[in-house]
Amino acid sequence: MFFRRKKAKEKQAPQASAWPEISEPTSLEGADRETQFLTGDQGTDRESVRLLLDAIAQVANAPVKEPADLEALLAKIVDSSIVATRAERGLLILEGADGELSVRVARGSDGAEIAGEVKFSTSTAHRVLDENTPVRATVGSDSEALELAQSVFDLKLRAMMCVPLSSGRDGEDGQVKRPQGALYVDSKAQSRTFDQRDLSLFAALAQQISLTLERARLELDSIEKTRLERDLDLAGEIQRGLMPQAPGTIPGFEVHGWYRAAESAGGDFYDFVTAKDDRMGVVVGDVTGHGIGPALITASAQAGLRSYLRLLGDAGQALTLLNQDLCERSEDGRFLTLFLAVLASDGTVETINAGHPSALHWHAKDGTCTTVDGGGPALGMIPGETFESNGTIRLEPGDALLAFSDGVSELKCDDGELLGEDGLADLFCACMGEGAELEPTLVSLAERALGSGAGVVDDDITLLVVRRTA
Repeated sequence: MFFRRKKAKEKQAPQASAWPEISEPTSLEGADRETQFLTGDQGTDRESVRLLLDAIAQVANAPVKEPADLEALLAKIVDSSIVATRAERGLLILEGADGELSVRVARGSDGAEIAGEVKFSTSTAHRVLDENTPVRATVGSDSEALELAQSVFDLKLRAMMCVPLSSGRDGEDGQVKRPQGALYVDSKAQSRTFDQRDLSLFAALAQQISLTLERARLELDSIEKTRLERDLDLAGEIQRGLMPQAPGTIPGFEVHGWYRAAESAGGDFYDFVTAKDDRMGVVVGDVTGHGIGPALITASAQAGLRSYLRLLGDAGQALTLLNQDLCERSEDGRFLTLFLAVLASDGTVETINAGHPSALHWHAKDGTCTTVDGGGPALGMIPGETFESNGTIRLEPGDALLAFSDGVSELKCDDGELLGEDGLADLFCACMGEGAELEPTLVSLAERALGSGAGVVDDDITLLVVRRTA
């Protein structure tokens, strides 16, 4: 975008331009820039004001709703500058983070874009940006042009003006902001020279244009922000739609899940997948970060894991293939932690943990809670890694298994400490011990965990509970 220029690196100040008859940089400061084009002659001043107002109207009334509108506005700015100054050529010049100058827009007096490499006096443009002041110059002969610069001689320029695009507002450090860029016009005609009045008019136009550009930037940023928020909301809706409806009761088990994203879209997910041999896979995953990027990875991981478990049935092979997929596709250093449990109708549960917090096993017989041991690296970190089952546990009738993301255990309590896995285990035992139906029990667990941290959520939160019914 035109306005998003990084702060320029410190560099040596360029040598002052050698233009003959160059104006002094202090000759147009502050409000004088807007008034020195007035001569006291009513006819002349009326025409000057008309030219200025017409040029301002051309850019001030241009709507900026899309990036393409900004491009059209920049072209209008250059065209208006040419018309107002009766120049033959107009340029909009930008300065890169490395201090190099580039021509963003180049137009001729015929309204056509100038193609190819565009030459201009870079020393003059640097001076205008460094000193934040307008400059004009006139070349009286070819020898003077040649002494100035080869490009000026090649173009046979006879007159030029360059003014900063600066709103004059202070920056965060109290200093006047560096200009956004510069407007530059020139002419090869012997009969066309720019006097101080022309420079004053051009500087006044540039100052008004700077305000218009700043307003356009704010408006476009606001539109882009609204569009991004709408896209995030849509992504969140799509992601929530991908979260499965809990099957409630499956042969021998009851399962439910609960999810809340820290932003519109999150990096957590849970799923219930029918595996081979009439088994059910339950999974909780957590991609690093939250937002659009992680949400896209979770959707891809969900789809891949569903396919692999249905076709292969082996949890280790499924995660090995999923890991290879993520290693090939994730180029930004993101990875996926995941806990997978495959339930069999006899109460046995095969578990596999890929860098995820250990699940909790609540024992209905004595009301105690233990962790499910085993673990391996997160998915997407090590290409070629082979994953294997961590072993099998057995859920007795009434026993429950809680899988969760670290967004729960890392909730900050009112005392400033983290809830932690021990704190979550205490809440889990208390909720399960009340003997309520599983779904309201899970909701109560989520509410108590959030309540311990006054409801402040910094990360995505996912809870999934499995209870053996028979």
